[in-house]
This record gives sequence, structure tokens and C-alpha cells, in this order.
Amino acid sequence: MKNNHSKNMTIPILIMILFLQIQLSCGNKTKSSGEEVPVSHTVLELNPSDDNPRNGEGDFITLKDGRILFIYSHFTGGAGDHASGLLAGRYSDDGGKSWSDEDVIYFTNESGLNLMSVSLLRLNNGDIALFYLRKNSVTDCRPVLRISSDEGKIWSEEMMCIPDRIGYFVLNNDRVIQLENGRLIAPVAQHAAPDMEWTGHGVIQALFSDDNGSTWNASEIPANPDSVTLQEPGVVALKDGRIMMFMRNNSGFQYLSYSSDQGETWTPAEVSIIRSPRSPATIERIPSTGDLLLVWNNNGGEDPATAGLRTPFNAAVSKDDGVTWDPIRTLADDPDGWYCYTAFEFVGEHVLLAHSAGNRKENNGLAVCHISRVSLDWMYGL
Repeated sequence: MKNNHSKNMTIPILIMILFLQIQLSCGNKTKSSGEEVPVSHTVLELNPSDDNPRNGEGDFITLKDGRILFIYSHFTGGAGDHASGLLAGRYSDDGGKSWSDEDVIYFTNESGLNLMSVSLLRLNNGDIALFYLRKNSVTDCRPVLRISSDEGKIWSEEMMCIPDRIGYFVLNNDRVIQLENGRLIAPVAQHAAPDMEWTGHGVIQALFSDDNGSTWNASEIPANPDSVTLQEPGVVALKDGRIMMFMRNNSGFQYLSYSSDQGETWTPAEVSIIRSPRSPATIERIPSTGDLLLVWNNNGGEDPATAGLRTPFNAAVSKDDGVTWDPIRTLADDPDGWYCYTAFEFVGEHVLLAHSAGNRKENNGLAVCHISRVSLDWMYGL
């Protein structure tokens, strides 16, 4: 009787074990349009609280000792773009797999509205450049720069990137690049000034510096023949020596402009093949392959339920410097999710992605700062 009972119990137990194994394997992934969504690759999520209603718009830098520093916008007085906020940071000492538990406060905002939208850059001379927006008022928001020569322990005083003009200039996070010859390029969009009413139609320019940020000049303004609402530009250097500028707008596609003189003049803005709501994209070159990586919202508005929304969250690779993008991968696809303001850091055969990842049912969509660590093989569909 005892032996028979054990044999009878074997099959249900095996079934239960198999069920649990399936649940565990599926619990780390979800499916979207036949693709695996790497939700299990989340390594840090900075959620809001009563005294910290929003976190986001940050960037990474790999330090010489191997640690990775992430500095981001830490809001204290509300979740809106004009609420009070400061710059805080976290560290990783294992390639981005885990992060420090407590914030390090880098800079507080002694006057005006907030500090936000960080770009960190290793300069050709080995120093670290920290760019961010000093938002003093609704007509005075300008990028500033600090330099560190000791891996972020001590920073220089603020240097204004636009010292001669007061205006509301937007420089997104993870946007500043340095060319091989040392020129820094920071793409900006102006929306207001003391003598200029606020407008959603950004005046697009590239700021450029040939002395590591001590002095800056402004490029010519690219023509906008289609009169779309250009905003939040980004730039990437191409293999043929040109610079490609990409811009969010209201057309249902990202717009592009090109410079053949290192950012001083630009071709008229033209529509691309990159479907997009009015949401920023991020494009950078993958060091290990030389290809371009694009992360954005692959949403041209065909589905009325999500038209104009910053979802889904997608990635694609270009092996021909932006002519084509394939494969298109889905990082996340919650219809109530809000995925934008992405920063990259390439770590070996992985990429760290930091982005704003709120939920429109719970907040304004910008409240959560989310960092994921994704295999480049997955990006290539391997």
C-alpha cells in the first residue's frame, strides 16, 4: 500500500515541478508581437516618493577605476518640468549589474527652478565633462558645463554654454558629443526668451566649442521647409565625416538634418523612415561593432489607442549609418507606460539604458527613472 501510494503521487509531483519551471522561465520574460521583452534585465528603478516626486533625465560615465557613475535629475518640489530639483548620483562597481543604495547629492539649485537633463562625457584629454540645464525661469533655461580632472571628486565652477543670450534652451540628456579633432557639439532648441513668447516650434541650433567648453559658438539654423514642430535635437557622427541631427516633432516620424562642416551649417530638415510620436529618440554608435543603435518609441499613430503616446519602447540597429534599421526589438510595451529620455552606456557586450519610465495611470509618465542592462546580441536579434 505504501509503495503504491508513492507511485501514485509521483505523477502529480512531476507535473507540479514542470509547471513551476515553466512559470519561473516565463516570469522573467513577456511576449510582445512575437518578441521577447527583456524585463528581467532591470538593474535599478528609482521610484518617486512624497519628498521626491520625480526622477529621471540622467547619464552615465565609466570611471578609470572601473566603476560606473550615473547622475540624474532628482526632483524635490513636484513632478513638473519647472518644479524644484537637484542632481544626484548612484554608482555601480560590477558593470551596471547592481547599484549603490543611497544617493550622492552632487549639486543643489541655489536659485531659480531646477537643475536637470544631464550629459556626461569623457573628453579627449581624459577629463570628465558634466553638462546640465540650469533652469532659472520660464524664459531663462541654459546649458552649463563643469569639468572634473579627478574622476568626479572635484568639479569646476559652472561655465555657461550660452553666456551672451538669455532664453529657454533645451539640451536633452546624453546629447553632447566630441569629434576626433576635439570639437564639442551640443544640440539645442530655443523655445522662449525675455523678448520672445513661448512656442513649441523650437529654434534648432548646434553649439560648438574647440577649447573643451571654455568658449562656444552657435551654428546656423537648419531650414524647416515642412514647418513641422521641431524639438529636442540629438546628434551622432557618421563614418563619412558628416554629423546627423535627429529631431522629435509632430509629423509621426523623426526628422533629420546633416552637417558636412562639423556642425556649423546644416541641411534643411527632412523626414526620416523612423516612425515616432512627439518623443525624443537616442542614437549612438556601438563601440564593439561600429553600428548605430537607436532607442525610441516605434509608434507612428496607426493604432488610435496609443496614437501620440510614448509607448512602446523599441530598439533597432543600423549597419549602414542610419539608412535602414533592422531588426526592430521591443524593450517594453505597456500601453499605459511612458518611455523616453534614454541614455546609453556600453559595457562590454551589454548596453545600459536609463530612461524615464512612469505610468500615465499613476503619474505624469516621467516619475520613475529606470535602468536596464541588455545584451547587444539581443539587440541584434541573436
